[in-house]
Amino acid sequence: MKKTIFTGAAVAIVTPFNENGINFEELKRLIDFNIDNDTDAIVIAGTTGESSTMSNEEHKEAIRFTVKYVNKRIPVIAGTGSNDTAYAVELSKYAENVGVDGILVVTPYYNKATQGGLVKHFTYIADRVNVPMILYNVPSRTGVNILPETYVELAKHPRIVATKESSGDLSQVAKIKALCGDNLDIYSGNDDQIVPVLSLGGKGVISVLSNVMPKEAHEICSLYFEGMIEESTKMQTDYLKLINNLFIEVNPIPVKTALGLMGYNIGDLRMPLFAMEGENLETLKECLKEYKLI
Repeated sequence: MKKTIFTGAAVAIVTPFNENGINFEELKRLIDFNIDNDTDAIVIAGTTGESSTMSNEEHKEAIRFTVKYVNKRIPVIAGTGSNDTAYAVELSKYAENVGVDGILVVTPYYNKATQGGLVKHFTYIADRVNVPMILYNVPSRTGVNILPETYVELAKHPRIVATKESSGDLSQVAKIKALCGDNLDIYSGNDDQIVPVLSLGGKGVISVLSNVMPKEAHEICSLYFEGMIEESTKMQTDYLKLINNLFIEVNPIPVKTALGLMGYNIGDLRMPLFAMEGENLETLKECLKEYKLI
């Protein structure tokens, strides 16, 4: 059986920016907020971290800084995926060299690789690193879906240990579990499906919610693992309104807006993303008040 990188709720952490680039002092605050509130792992430079608009230097420095600052308190997983296989290898090797506990590699976006192409892409990267890899399947953003049968082939690789499933298709999650068994850990990529994915044998969630409510996201998972299914399910449904409002516009616009309203110096979103305004902003504010976050 392959080693599990983490169990529970990992935060897909945002990247605070300022006029000079990444605001590392504020990133420290966000990391400490999560660790102090029982987050089980940190995913740096993923989709929520706006990695697609980071320069190569910023991307690497975000990874290096986070590994050093976390200092083994909890696992650090680096987003190192790209639609350019060679660049994904470069980022993944760098992340390994600075000491990450794992890498998160998204399906190639825009290229729309075939299933055979996905196997070659992920295998090529995994062959060139010595850290465990989490696949990231998010068809709504990439235009391609990893099929369950493709997961079977990928799971044969000793360093491909897990997937972040953001397809939203629970039938697909069930089939992945049925076909791959213990050879591939499954994490929910959707906060509104934490308990359903856990019920299908999932190991946890890579969470946007954890940015604003890390303790609660952790507890949804920990209660489930302790056999307190009703309590876990109640938390899942109690926080559903907030979870939904954190996706009222494309991620990470709402969660970065929420953190700003909560007093964090998040800075501006990077274009082409744009600040929330109007009705959506008011809806988010009212929701944050309802959950006593502001």
